Amino acid sequence: MIDIDPNSSRLPGIDALRLIVGAVMTFGLILSALGLIISAVVWAFGANSSNPHLAGRGKTGVLICCGAAVLCGAAVTLINFFWDVGQSV
Repeated sequence: MIDIDPNSSRLPGIDALRLIVGAVMTFGLILSALGLIISAVVWAFGANSSNPHLAGRGKTGVLICCGAAVLCGAAVTLINFFWDVGQSV
């Protein structure tokens, strides 16, 4: 029987990699917020100008930005969940 677990204490640069991943997650959340604001403005402009195509694009942008924020926020939890599922196979 082989028993191998991740070992994060002996890898060189693992602390720097964690900082980089955290920074990328922060960058993703900031871009999601910016995209949400822009999409909401496009949606409002499209609805106000009776342009259904523009309003639809704005709605799609809002949903995509919200989904991206959910994925950025839940990334660690999702990885841990699937790691646990993989360990139980």
